[in-house]
Amino acid sequence: MEPKKSGWLQLLQVILALLLGVLLTLTWIKAGENRRLSKVRYQDWQKLNVILGEIERNYVDTIKVAEMTDAAVAAALEVLDPHSLYLPPVELENSDADLAGDFQGIGIQFNVPSDTAVVLEVIPGGPSEKVGLLPGDRIIKVDTTVIAGVKFPQDSMVRRMKGPAGTKVRVTVKREKEMIPFDIIRGKIPLHSIDAWFMVNDTTGYLRLSKFSASTFKEFRSATADLLSQGMKRLIFDLRDNSGGYFEQACLLSNEFLSRGDTIVYLEGRYRVRETTCADGRGALLRIPLTVLINENSASSSEIFAGAIQDNDRGVLIGRRSFGKGLVQEPIYFTDGSGLRLTVARFYTPSGRCIQKPYSTDYDFDIYKRYARGEVFYADSVKVDTTDIHYTKVGRRVYGGGGIMPDVFVPMDTTKATSYYLKCNKKATQMRFATAMFDKYRKQLLSIDDEKALTAFLAAASLPAQFRTFAASKDGITADDKEWQETLPYLEPQLNALVSRYSRLGENAFYKYYLPIDETVKVALETPSTVR
Repeated sequence: MEPKKSGWLQLLQVILALLLGVLLTLTWIKAGENRRLSKVRYQDWQKLNVILGEIERNYVDTIKVAEMTDAAVAAALEVLDPHSLYLPPVELENSDADLAGDFQGIGIQFNVPSDTAVVLEVIPGGPSEKVGLLPGDRIIKVDTTVIAGVKFPQDSMVRRMKGPAGTKVRVTVKREKEMIPFDIIRGKIPLHSIDAWFMVNDTTGYLRLSKFSASTFKEFRSATADLLSQGMKRLIFDLRDNSGGYFEQACLLSNEFLSRGDTIVYLEGRYRVRETTCADGRGALLRIPLTVLINENSASSSEIFAGAIQDNDRGVLIGRRSFGKGLVQEPIYFTDGSGLRLTVARFYTPSGRCIQKPYSTDYDFDIYKRYARGEVFYADSVKVDTTDIHYTKVGRRVYGGGGIMPDVFVPMDTTKATSYYLKCNKKATQMRFATAMFDKYRKQLLSIDDEKALTAFLAAASLPAQFRTFAASKDGITADDKEWQETLPYLEPQLNALVSRYSRLGENAFYKYYLPIDETVKVALETPSTVR
C-alpha cells in the first residue's frame, strides 16, 4: 500500500504546483496591468497624482494626506530656484502679516536676554499701553503657561501673545518685586518699517529702514519731512540687513530721488514681457544729496533701490556687496489658506545688471562662504564677474554677476574686539546689564524724552564702571587695566545705546548712541554724496 500512497502524494504535489503556477501567473498579470496603468508622461503631471494615489491605496499604515501633499509640493518647488516656496496656512498668514504694515496682537516689542522676555517698547495707543504695561516688565506667564526661566522658544512666545483682534489674553509680568496680571484685549497693531531717524549733525539726516512693508512710503515721507524741518541738507539712508519686501514700495522710494524718465528697474521672464518702471520727477528729495548703506544682508527691494541710485549716478553706495536676490515672486493663494511664492521673472537694474546671483548647490551657504574667503574683510577678495560689464548713466563701469557692489567698500571691523569684549558678547552680558540698569533707574529713564537729559543721565550713571563690576560678579569676566582701556572706546557707546533704549526716546536713542562705533556711518560722513 505504501507505493500507492506515495503516488497520491506525488499527484497532490503536481496539482498544488499547477495551482501555485496559476496564482503566480495571475499575480504577475495583475502586476503587469498595474504597470501598464501606471505608465504616464512627465509632461502632463499625471505621474505625481498616480504615485500619491498608489501610496494612499496601498501603504501599510494610515496616510496623512494633507501632510503628504504639502511635503510633495515643497519638494517639487525645491528643484526650481532657492526662493520659490510653498507656505502652509499658518506660515502664509505670518508671512503676509510681516509685510502688511500691521498685525493683530497686544502691541509690545521684547527681547529675551536671559531666558525671560523683557518688554522693550509698548507701542503707543496699543492694547498693552492702555492697560498699563511698561518697558522693563518681565513676562512670566501668558494665560496659564509659564514662559520665563523654562527655555520657552521665542517664536512660541510671540504666537501665544498674538491673536485675533477682540480676543482676550492674560499676561502676568514681574515689575520690580511684584507680580501683576494684565487682562489685555488684542487689537490691530501698526508695524513700523523705519527703525530710527534723526539728525547726525546740523545738516545730515540719518534714516534706517528694516523692511519694505505696505506702510513704508508713508512712513518714509513723514520721517524725511521731519528731517527736512530740522535742516537736513543731506541724507544717509541705511539699508543694511534690510531683506526686502514689497516691490512697489522700493519703486516709490526710488522715485523720491530720481528725475523724470530715469529708469528705476525692469523685470523680464519666460511668460512676462519686459516691464520697465520709470521715475515721474515728482519726488520730494530730488535735490537732497544721498548716501546709501548696504551690506551682505541687504536683499531684494533694497537692491532694487540701491541699483537704481547707483546706475542713475544719483548717490553714493557705501558698505559691502549686497545679497543678490533679484527674483520676482508672485503670490498664489489657495482656498485652504495655503499659497505659493512663485518666481515668475528677474529684476534688472537700469544698466541691465541682473540682481540675482547664480544658483549653486551651496546657495544657502553663500554668505558663510563670503566670510570664509575674506570677502567681508578685504575688497580684493570680492568676487566680481569682470566679463559682465555695464555702464551707469554717466558712463561709470559697473559689473553684473549678482548683488550690488558699493562705490566705497567698508570692511567688517574686528580689530577693536578685545578678548574681554568677545567673552561678554558670548554671554550677552551687555544686554543683561542694560536690563539691570533699567531696574535700577526705572523712574528716571521712563521720564526722559529729551536727548540732552538722556546724555546727562548716562554721564552721571557711570555705566562703564558699573558694567565692569557687573561682568565680574555675574559672569566671572574680568580684564586688567590695559585691556579695559582698549575695550572701553568700543564698549561704552554700546552700553549707552542699550540703556538709552529703555528711555522714551526708544530706538532713535539706541542708534544715535551706537553710531560712534559704526565704521560704515563714519566713512559715510567723511565721503561726499556726489558721484565722481
